[in-house]
Amino acid sequence: MLYYLAELRHHLSPLNVFRYITFRSGGALVTALGICILLGPLIIRILREKKIGQEQRTDGPKTHLSKQGTPTMGGLLIILSVALSTLLWMRPDVHFTWILLFVTAGLGGVGFWDDYLKLVRKDPRGAPSRVKFAVQIFVACVVVVWLSVVPPNGAFASSLLVPYAKQFYLSLGTFYAFFAILVIVGSSNAVNLTDGLDGLAAGCIIFCAIAYGVFAYTAGHAKLSAYLGIIPVEGAGEIAVFLAALIGSCLGFLWYNAYPAEVFMGDTSSLFLGGVIGTVALCVKQELLLPVVGGVFVMETLSVILQMGSYKLRGGKRIFRMAPLHHHFELGGIAESKVTVRFWITSIVLMLAALASLKIR
Repeated sequence: MLYYLAELRHHLSPLNVFRYITFRSGGALVTALGICILLGPLIIRILREKKIGQEQRTDGPKTHLSKQGTPTMGGLLIILSVALSTLLWMRPDVHFTWILLFVTAGLGGVGFWDDYLKLVRKDPRGAPSRVKFAVQIFVACVVVVWLSVVPPNGAFASSLLVPYAKQFYLSLGTFYAFFAILVIVGSSNAVNLTDGLDGLAAGCIIFCAIAYGVFAYTAGHAKLSAYLGIIPVEGAGEIAVFLAALIGSCLGFLWYNAYPAEVFMGDTSSLFLGGVIGTVALCVKQELLLPVVGGVFVMETLSVILQMGSYKLRGGKRIFRMAPLHHHFELGGIAESKVTVRFWITSIVLMLAALASLKIR
């Protein structure tokens, strides 16, 4: 909404800065960061008073038993700060604004419902898995239909840009819709699986958001997209504002979630964080770079799939000490904080590898 202050620039010239994506991205980041840090103590106190705390598994790493009762559903901080900052700084006349807010509300809502049943109603089963999955599919289908009606770039609506190759595209035709649904749902669940150590998911999401923020800005800039040989997407620069708000909210959440965590995000935000990153990948037409940017999430998900497959097909034999992968390293004697930082470092390297695709063509 603050974008419209630029209309008054003829009366007060400094207001012209609200036209610039870079300025509004910075404002979105600082706003989301400030909201998280200021509201953090209040949210944590309310969760603690309501005894909405984490129930630790007895079969997990023994070091996690001390986390019993740590306030959970702190993802409300992330959702609130992202939504408010986005509404303040992102242009409301760009349809990407409402797509991303819809995914945030839809996946954040089902995550909140699951946490509410588990932590408030004390139902250990939480929301039925089939219902959660159905909501994820529904949200993904709405996004796919939305993007088919208003495609990011009509000439490449069902095509994928192959990274690290010059002007090489894969056309999926009608199968693109199924691929897009898989991207959103898979991303949502991958981040949810990764959220198991203090600061792990939030930290890795920050580096994913930085990478896609660069892609969004360049895709939305006619000259830069032409120079770099990427698919131009009108209005994609505004997505960088949303991602800046996401970065700010995750940084603010890390203020309280860094080891030793004072609060956990829960499904309330882990489901939507992955979902919006997957949606952004579709909007900026950089779908095939998602496994690179989110490589940590891919490894975590594969470790769970391989562990389950090995257990069922090999008569109870396991590949890892415990899945997801971060628990495997923990049980190997590596401190939780060190596992988290090493995964962050891996995310930084993967972020740089993905950004390198802008020049390696």
